[in-house]
Amino acid sequence: MKRKIIIMITILDIIAIVLAACGGATATPTPVTAQPTEVPATAPAAAAVTEAPTTAATPQNVPAATSAPSGGAAQPQGGRLALVKDRGKLICGVNGGLPGFSYLDQSTNTYSGFDADFCRAVATAVFGDPKAVEFRPLTAQERFTALQTGEVDVLFRNTTWTISRDTSVGMDFGPTTFYDGQGIMVRKELGATSIEDLDGATVCVQSGTTTELNLTDAFRARNLDFTSVVFEEIDPTYAAYDQGRCDAVTSDRSQLISRRTTLKNPEDHVLLPDVLSKEPLGPVVAQGDSPWLDVVSWTVFATIQAEEFGLTSQNADEFIGTDNPNYRRFVGDEGDLGSGLGLSNDFAVKVVKAVGNYGEIFERNLGQGTPFNLERGQNALWTEGGLMYSPPFR
Repeated sequence: MKRKIIIMITILDIIAIVLAACGGATATPTPVTAQPTEVPATAPAAAAVTEAPTTAATPQNVPAATSAPSGGAAQPQGGRLALVKDRGKLICGVNGGLPGFSYLDQSTNTYSGFDADFCRAVATAVFGDPKAVEFRPLTAQERFTALQTGEVDVLFRNTTWTISRDTSVGMDFGPTTFYDGQGIMVRKELGATSIEDLDGATVCVQSGTTTELNLTDAFRARNLDFTSVVFEEIDPTYAAYDQGRCDAVTSDRSQLISRRTTLKNPEDHVLLPDVLSKEPLGPVVAQGDSPWLDVVSWTVFATIQAEEFGLTSQNADEFIGTDNPNYRRFVGDEGDLGSGLGLSNDFAVKVVKAVGNYGEIFERNLGQGTPFNLERGQNALWTEGGLMYSPPFR
């Protein structure tokens, strides 16, 4: 009997060792660090391989609903809004290198742009002060992790709303602030007039973006060959294109128009008419905090509704104290719409006074009189044939 017990123990020990070895073989995959590389478009699923890790892998391991803010402190009762109020400022994730949207003026150390102004709008809604914001520049690959770990409170960083980001990546998207589409920029001397003229071309693209997959899909759908040159950050992407390392560069059309102004000879470059995708851009928060998403969303809606009312940063006081019930609710003269969000009842009019309505924000940063000279297009109000629309303030 004793001998049988010893044999059984020995067998169990061997099994345990084998199981431990099997588990150890798969527990820690070898990390891979992405570098700017040339990837032939004909390689099997080349773009798809790089897209998934950059947008999904890290956030899946850090649930948004329980992630701690920067510094390891536990979130206070009341969620992100309470944390922001306790901190005394909003931390807003931005691009930082995209003129017209969010760009740091080194001479004044001040951020300007469409996205930067929406950061200021949220700060105004919470604190009544557009200056109560810290801008945090993030790369495309860093942005979602920064939200998940609590490094930033919200992203206004030219980020496209997609089903995978809204689900498996663990993000919650607010209302679209800019309807865009992916385009391609080339040198005029290339003589290309459409994507069909780019068979065999080399294209610069930024990793961690929807543009990687869209680029591959667009060329494969047309049976065209191309070589992608992939970079993690925006500046090297356009520097490589400007230096002639690529025949073309692709991104959201708004970004191409913005970055064209930074090239050595902007007039030598043109956007092709092809629109490769839908790119609805807007604010993003970590999943699992509905009250905070409400604050961000209704701040954006306030700028849109104000434009529909004709309420601007210049005439806002004229809408206070009127008999119109719609105006009275919006400016906080009656009702408790703001307190329902955890804000002051006059948060909406404070936002418009500080940064303007949607139309003012658009025109100041992107419209007529700016280097970008963008038309409103789909970003016009629904009453003007566009897609901008606010739910009722009631």
